[in-house]
Amino acid sequence: MSTDTLWYVARGSGTVALLLLTVTVSLGVLARSGRGLAGLPGFAVAAVHRSASLLAVGFVALHVVTLSLDPYAQLTLPDIVIPFGAGYRPLWAGLGTVALDLLAAIVLTSLLRRHLGARSWRAVHWAAYAAWPVAFAHALGAGSDTSTTWLRAVAVTCALAVAGAVTWRLSVGFTASRQPAGLASPSPLPVTVNGSPVRAMRTIPTEDGRPERATRTAATVTPLAQTIPGAAGRPGAAGRPSALARPEAAADRSDTR
Repeated sequence: MSTDTLWYVARGSGTVALLLLTVTVSLGVLARSGRGLAGLPGFAVAAVHRSASLLAVGFVALHVVTLSLDPYAQLTLPDIVIPFGAGYRPLWAGLGTVALDLLAAIVLTSLLRRHLGARSWRAVHWAAYAAWPVAFAHALGAGSDTSTTWLRAVAVTCALAVAGAVTWRLSVGFTASRQPAGLASPSPLPVTVNGSPVRAMRTIPTEDGRPERATRTAATVTPLAQTIPGAAGRPGAAGRPSALARPEAAADRSDTR
């Protein structure tokens, strides 16, 4: 593989890695709120978030490998792990090393999540929010395409996407969307009065126009016992209440036995 090929692959993989990190951070915020996106349910957004993060790690690894093989970059193994020691633009290349170390910590803790516990894993996982601005500054400072229009467009798009996601994360709407919706109170069932479904409660206005408290029209409400099935499984007729509806009839029947 020629030197030019290594340089082009390193530049392209770095740009794609920045885009994927942007998608990871943005979808991570949406997946945390449990909301859907573009017609996808919340669990599908979380699945895309995980896939984008794995792809981002792969492209970051490709970016690092091609730079280490490129003689123009002059990166050694310690420069990949220890920041700010590279011979080529040490400040901006060192920021890339810091972002790589943060991503490596996230990957390792994700692999050891069962042994670390959810709280420890979540604390380290928050480093993804710190890795993005460091990687963004590395792309603008260490890249050779900073003055090009297409890279500026990519940078502006990534910045707007993350800024919008962070703004939504800190907004009141995010907190409201995470609150579990309360159980809706069931609507009152209609009560049969004279064969018509009407409300069992009526408000009677007073002389001064203010309504009194609602009063139940119990005299005109069909007794519930008339709708209870009898011994044969048939509901009692409205004109002939069952024995359950007339306790005195049940008592008379027991006396005659």
